[in-house]
Amino acid sequence: MLSKRLASTTAIGLLLVAGATACGDNDKPAAADKGAAGKAAAAPGLDTEKLTAEEIQKQAKEALAGATSVKVVGTVNKDADAVSVDLAVDAKGQCKGTLSLPGTGKFELLGDGKQVYLKPDAAFLTSATEGKNPQAVELLKGRWIGGAQDDPEMKELTTACNLKELTKTFGAGDDSKATNITKGSAGTVNGAKTFSVKSKNSAGGDVTLHVATEGKPYPLRIEKTGKGGGQMDFTDIDKALTVQAPPADQVIDYSLFKDKVQAA
Repeated sequence: MLSKRLASTTAIGLLLVAGATACGDNDKPAAADKGAAGKAAAAPGLDTEKLTAEEIQKQAKEALAGATSVKVVGTVNKDADAVSVDLAVDAKGQCKGTLSLPGTGKFELLGDGKQVYLKPDAAFLTSATEGKNPQAVELLKGRWIGGAQDDPEMKELTTACNLKELTKTFGAGDDSKATNITKGSAGTVNGAKTFSVKSKNSAGGDVTLHVATEGKPYPLRIEKTGKGGGQMDFTDIDKALTVQAPPADQVIDYSLFKDKVQAA
């Protein structure tokens, strides 16, 4: 059913962010590495010589939690598929972006702080209805679905537009497991100077967190190998997000749409 497919894809988008940011979730903690790799000179803002890997991660987590907005962009493998996310979220409950799955289609997500709207493309609708409901595809052509967050199956949509909930996923899991991280090296991400910390997750994959070394120690990139591997970039941090609700004549209520789909 369409509602389950939309909910599932939204959940995948959030879970890949959570999974990618769960740096150091191995069940067997290891001591932090303060060796030569951790002695690369850092720009003012993050003293990577003095800080342990755990302290760097903690500062990154706190910085992200204090952000007013962030844009998450990247791709993560889900089974045999690659889920793509391009979503900007702010502390006012606003969001704007897309979630897509190759071979399934994509949908736009829009939140104005009061309501959450989504617009599946034709490919997504056709896939979600297994090609058996062309009426539903025609019904939504060029239109947004409003009020979906009121459906229990779609509650993930509200979370997707909630920056506080999104940032809680950073370092998700038992903090005692976050000690299994080591220092990496200095580098750059999208032109910004960074320093990395590395870990092994419980699935055996390598997780690398790139933290800004100038200004606030924001996490700027997460890379993960193995199951659920991929890359997520954090961009446009603290950049004002302007969102306008779609015109009323372009919106169909989710409950009405759901009833029509079920009755078709």
